[in-house]
Amino acid sequence: QVQLVESGGGLVQPGGSLRLSCAASGSIFSYIYMGWYRQAPGKERELVARITSGGTATYADSVKGRFTISRDNAKNTMYLQMNSLKPEDTAVYYCNRALAPFPSWGQGTQVTVSS
Repeated sequence: QVQLVESGGGLVQPGGSLRLSCAASGSIFSYIYMGWYRQAPGKERELVARITSGGTATYADSVKGRFTISRDNAKNTMYLQMNSLKPEDTAVYYCNRALAPFPSWGQGTQVTVSS
């Protein structure tokens, strides 16, 4: 079981930027298709970006052109660079295996976009 720890969230004004990090334990991280999810209050958790072990990225339409997912397999870490943030990006952000997440989730990191 891979353990995942998210960090980097915070309060930012509309149009601002944040960079999230996901630190993973275990030696299999580099082989895992990973993703960033988010859950806004009263809404279901959604997958917003995913990246293959080789670095091919796919984005939800809602974040395409504004968010960039990346990973450093040598450091067992994945990132989400978020630019041009909007109030509707406010949510708790989680990392996990893409499309078939592990049962155990990290605590997530809160992103709040507000003036």
